[in-house]
This record gives sequence, structure tokens and C-alpha cells, in this order.
Amino acid sequence: MIITRAILEINPNAKFAVRGTDINTCEIEWHNGTTPISKADIEAKMAELPTEEEERTARENLKASAKAKLIAGEPLTEEEANTIVL
Repeated sequence: MIITRAILEINPNAKFAVRGTDINTCEIEWHNGTTPISKADIEAKMAELPTEEEERTARENLKASAKAKLIAGEPLTEEEANTIVL
């Protein structure tokens, strides 16, 4: 969920629950003393994040690059290797 990803980008240690998928109508419940983040800040961060389709395309491109390098006997980057073993 992009709202969750945005919150964790802003504060990786945030403890919260989100009810809903639209930033304008969702309810965010902050837990364990987490300082609330404004919906405006969350929305701004959401705009910066890649879409799920962009992430999927990037992951597919990385896998294709790793496969081509393996076939050619070239070394992989750590990120490429992770697409194979994780």
C-alpha cells in the first residue's frame, strides 16, 4: 500500500495502522508514541515514490540484466544477484 510505504519512507520506525486506501479519506492510527505525520506530508512523499507498475518494470529489467550477465559470464551487481537468490 502506497500510504504505508510513504509513512515508512518518512519515518522507518513508525508504528501505525491505516484504514482505507485514499489519503484523503483514510484513518491513520498512530501507536507506541509515534509522532503523527500530516496527511499533506504523506501525500507529498507518495508523489515521490515510484508506482507499483514502475517498480515491477524495474524489477523485471534487473532480472533480465542479471540473466544476460550470467549467460555472458559477467559479474553481477549485488542488486542483480538479489533478484536471483532472494
